[in-house]
Amino acid sequence: MTLNRAAFDYARELIAHGRLVADKKGSWRKHHPSRSEENEFIHNHGFQEYAKWHLGIDRRHGEETKEHYKFPFGDFAALHRCGLLAVKARAHQYGYAEIEAAADQLLSRIELRQPTR
Repeated sequence: MTLNRAAFDYARELIAHGRLVADKKGSWRKHHPSRSEENEFIHNHGFQEYAKWHLGIDRRHGEETKEHYKFPFGDFAALHRCGLLAVKARAHQYGYAEIEAAADQLLSRIELRQPTR
């Protein structure tokens, strides 16, 4: 499993432009796109756009398959903080340090955008 650098850069853009949902840990199950939503997105936009929403690449699978792209972080409209929290936890669990570090960097960028409480 390797870091999808293009997706990391895209996530940074989304954060910079405010296209993010600063939701709570545990919300990803509700916000994660369904299989039918994924299929519709791929049909309408192709795998190149689908790839931008996934921090991991599994080179054991072909580029034109959903299995090639791992660790989703958004709903195809906005980046979700809960998605990044899920990515970070799962990457840590499976020992994907580069992906875990990327998720952590993105979460730090989100925290910098939030007003002081």
